[in-house]
Amino acid sequence: MAKKTVATLQTGGGKAHTKVIKMFRHPKTGAYAFKSEVVHKDNVKDWFAK
Repeated sequence: MAKKTVATLQTGGGKAHTKVIKMFRHPKTGAYAFKSEVVHKDNVKDWFAK
């Protein structure tokens, strides 16, 4: 099943997207948390600037 997913991403424009992960401190608990999202590779710097 993974082969089908990878093949679909390669032909369907999946190479133009990137998974980004940002670490931040939770305001209430002070613990570290992670936010991840799949964005277009042209918008990666804008996503991290938020």
